Amino acid sequence: CLAARHQSWTDDLPPCQQCGVGTAPNCVYGPDGKSSQSHPNEDCHFLFSTECCFLYGVFNGYDGSHVANFVSQCLSAELLLGQLNPSHFDADVRRILTQAFDVVEKSYFETIDDALAEKANLQSQLPEGVLFHQLPAQFQKITERLKALEQEVSGGATAIVALILNNKLYIANVGTNRALLCKCTTDRQNQVIQIGRAHTTDNEDELTRLAQLGLDPTRLRQTALIAGQSSLRRIGDYKVKFNYTDIDVLSVAKSKPIVAEPEIHGGQSLDGVTGFLLLMSDGLIKALEAAHSPEQANQDIVAMVAAELAQQSSLEAVAHSVVERVKRLHHDAYASGRQRSPHCSRHEDMTLLIRTINYPLSDGSLTPTQGGRIYPVSVPYSNSQSTSKTSVTLSLVMPSQGTLTNGTSTASTLEGGTPTPGQSPTATLQSTNTQTQSSSSSSGDGSLFHRRGSQAAQPDETGRVPPYVDFTQFYRLWGAEHNEGQGGLGPQ
Repeated sequence: CLAARHQSWTDDLPPCQQCGVGTAPNCVYGPDGKSSQSHPNEDCHFLFSTECCFLYGVFNGYDGSHVANFVSQCLSAELLLGQLNPSHFDADVRRILTQAFDVVEKSYFETIDDALAEKANLQSQLPEGVLFHQLPAQFQKITERLKALEQEVSGGATAIVALILNNKLYIANVGTNRALLCKCTTDRQNQVIQIGRAHTTDNEDELTRLAQLGLDPTRLRQTALIAGQSSLRRIGDYKVKFNYTDIDVLSVAKSKPIVAEPEIHGGQSLDGVTGFLLLMSDGLIKALEAAHSPEQANQDIVAMVAAELAQQSSLEAVAHSVVERVKRLHHDAYASGRQRSPHCSRHEDMTLLIRTINYPLSDGSLTPTQGGRIYPVSVPYSNSQSTSKTSVTLSLVMPSQGTLTNGTSTASTLEGGTPTPGQSPTATLQSTNTQTQSSSSSSGDGSLFHRRGSQAAQPDETGRVPPYVDFTQFYRLWGAEHNEGQGGLGPQ
């Protein structure tokens, strides 16, 4: 079949060595605190390098993994079989990316045409207006076959794809996955840029697009989920593509409202850039937002990646460590019983793809438990803002440094410089928002990354830890300053 042929071809493509991917399956916490997986993993990804370009993608499937699998296998064939070359301009690249998504979705629907036709034929044989469980026994085989066909043809996927061609970055987004670009500057700060925004009812541009088709933005906001999904752009999902007139909130649309057309950003030059690119599935984003809050998600994930990059020599290990950290944060928020607990009863499949850009990796001499501390701050960020950049200011101490570098709210541009050789680019994180710029004081205790002392004091036979700091000079000065001639203060 078409998918199998593409799979065979992509198996021969060399994977990009400048990438690392971390994954974790979905999880539901039971009343006893134990976790279980509610369905097989539905996320997919690819990371390819050719003589011409680099191509990366993260795909979030739902109602099954078949659409995400199909797209991840076929999209690379639509882009890396000679369609792209260094002579292309930005407009050419955007056109090729758009066409690739269109061809892949049409190819997918071709693969389920026969199943859809059989499904329609069987449905015509059933009595009208009768529910499955109310049908007489003679229709049992038909209903069982219909259930199998429905499982075969239902479902869809969202996608975030990154292309590097001529050292320019292009991002193609369909749905609710996310891309972040972190660029290190000469003053040891990191500009963190969210490229594009989720295609949900919080996105004013998407609401405008649908309003032009005759839909009511207010009703869309109130509905939020359409056919069980928040995304207003998706690949596959025949129900909302072919039967949207049967969906009340979409029924008056002049044309197909839920589309697979990607929103494309770029190309953005990577000349002179030092940093890293993150592609994240919707499940990872939502898990982190549930554990901390939507305002902190971007800064937290970048801080975690920066800390792990400073401690590990393998990008695969970095990505897995960050995903595991998000998974643990989510679990701890649920187990705490505190404010965020009700939001953390479950999470979906999580995928994180990290692509470094001239970024120095650690020599691996340190372990994650020896890392420095990261101090997250609150950041003004709203999904309702029509901007693709998120303000972030972070301060962190990396293992190679001995003092905390405080973040400041200084103006910065996308053309930030690169660190000098041997300089750690992970000291301070900052980014700009085209509408909002601010700096907040630390709102956390740095609990994302705990520092363990290598020589902790041991308790004596009474269970007490012996004193190891001499406060004599402190008490003498305090007494001289505040006791007005009376005996100096000291331990009572």
